[in-house]
Amino acid sequence: MPHQDAIDRPALPTPVGGHSRAEKLAAFGRLLDIMDDLREGCPWDRKQTFDTLRHLTIEETYELADAILTGDLEEVGKEVGDLMLHMVFYSRLGSEQGAFDAADVLHGICDKLVHRHPHIYGDVKAATEEEVKANWEKIKLKEKGAEGDKPKGVLDGVPRSLPSMVKAQRIQEKVRGVGFDWDHAGQVWDKVQEELGELQEEVGRQSDRVADEFGDVLFALINYARFVGVNPDEALERTNRRFKARFEEMERRISAAGGDLADMPLEEMDRYWDAAKVALGQSEG
Repeated sequence: MPHQDAIDRPALPTPVGGHSRAEKLAAFGRLLDIMDDLREGCPWDRKQTFDTLRHLTIEETYELADAILTGDLEEVGKEVGDLMLHMVFYSRLGSEQGAFDAADVLHGICDKLVHRHPHIYGDVKAATEEEVKANWEKIKLKEKGAEGDKPKGVLDGVPRSLPSMVKAQRIQEKVRGVGFDWDHAGQVWDKVQEELGELQEEVGRQSDRVADEFGDVLFALINYARFVGVNPDEALERTNRRFKARFEEMERRISAAGGDLADMPLEEMDRYWDAAKVALGQSEG
């Protein structure tokens, strides 16, 4: 039988975003009850496996990322809920296979956080964000080395399926954690210039190394972004959105004027493009 007390949302006396610990725990318990009901009674939920949920989880993660970029906190909250459902679903699947359940998962991450924050739960000193990150990577490396006879490398924990730009970020962050890094942003910018020069040379030669050199330029730019406090993936996505908005506004203006984009000279398109930027308040860039 379904959990009848899970059907109706309880009235909460505390304001949104300020609920008590007891109210939060009760809400999590309600989600666990609903997950049990769905897994036992819903034909779709009964069929799901780790493999079938994987691509849906990735999609939900990108939807959360979109909501964060737009600054829509109400939508962010909804997407966080979707991801929490997935985490509870995986925990239920793990429980069915006798591998883990929600308690194992939560205690596991709690144990990890305690162990990797010795500056909070121990006597290690870490006064800056960079010191915290460095300690984290060193502790993580020691943990992985203790898991088996084969020593673990610094980059072993970087998922192979990460998007290339995000993977480059993680690689750079991890090697920084063990001290393999530039001293300041100026050095990295010099490296960007060096890689651009090498790319231009290979393009001029029409060699088969153009793609390699282009990758080196991107890797160096991502490294520079880290030094100047920019998330390159988010920066590129913001540019994508800006370009899309401008182009669609340009299309709208051309259509309203009775023009045809496909037959329009580039010089005239540029005039509409500039007008679209001004109309959208994006005259810079």
